[in-house]
Amino acid sequence: MSPAVAVSDLVKDYGAVRAVDGVSFEVERGEVFALLGPNGAGKSTIVEILEGHRTRSSGAVRVLDTDPASAPPSFRDRIGIVLQTSGIDPELTVREAIDFYGAAYSRPVPAQELIELVELGEKADARISTLSGGQQRRIDMALGLAGDPDVVFLDEPTTGFDPAARRRGWELVERLASEQRAVLLTTHYLDEAENLADRVAVLARGRIVAEGTPAELRARAGSALIRFAVPDRAEPVPDLLAPVSGQIVGRGRHVEITTDTPTADLAHLTSWAAQREIELEGLTVSTPSLEDVYLALVDDDRGGGDGAGGDS
Repeated sequence: MSPAVAVSDLVKDYGAVRAVDGVSFEVERGEVFALLGPNGAGKSTIVEILEGHRTRSSGAVRVLDTDPASAPPSFRDRIGIVLQTSGIDPELTVREAIDFYGAAYSRPVPAQELIELVELGEKADARISTLSGGQQRRIDMALGLAGDPDVVFLDEPTTGFDPAARRRGWELVERLASEQRAVLLTTHYLDEAENLADRVAVLARGRIVAEGTPAELRARAGSALIRFAVPDRAEPVPDLLAPVSGQIVGRGRHVEITTDTPTADLAHLTSWAAQREIELEGLTVSTPSLEDVYLALVDDDRGGGDGAGGDS
């Protein structure tokens, strides 16, 4: 089966500015694929090209085996779009808005089913203007799913959610993938990408600078960090640290070890402490997060916009 989304050597120019510079990736059915990058990296331009809302300068793009640039009206019946902001009439009720949007599709999902899916049952007949920002964001999600899409584009889907609502939003995205829908996600929440995405592509200056599973990208950062403090009654004697292979930094009683062999180094430290009946206070072992890798790949001071259309 062909990928739900296939992008090959995609280029988008705005005059002399190249906003997207030879980007290639694929998204399979049942997969959550995250596009990450700072403002101006090219994320929104790529997504708008995939949705058929912006033309490309060159390259090949297929969404559900269709070129979005020349797709028939039936193409829009098969994709769902959750924008960062939507222009819903605030005087409509939740149910009215979903019914209104669903009428544009050949296979609309029943309004009540969507209302329950986004957990707005108690607000079904409330006007949108009376809802909180997080509740309005849930309506955006419901409208994006109104046509029972095969491919879903999610642009910062959990913005405005409180922590509990974000977790429920993640469960919804996981459910979409479990139903064999392809999900293309853009987000500035690195923990969101790490928890949801099967694969991640990091964009900078219009190019993909890294791609892989979150675990693969974390592995690129390599070293683990061991932290602990030696109790006052025990000096950090040479036999504690001498066999350690990593780089050691000491700040008083506090020790940090950056190591590519955390298992071996940790085994030595804990064995040394156990033999002397000493607790290594605050002992922790941490590996690089996706955010650590992202920050290493991307220049946060880049700033700027994404050509004529802007980007996020």
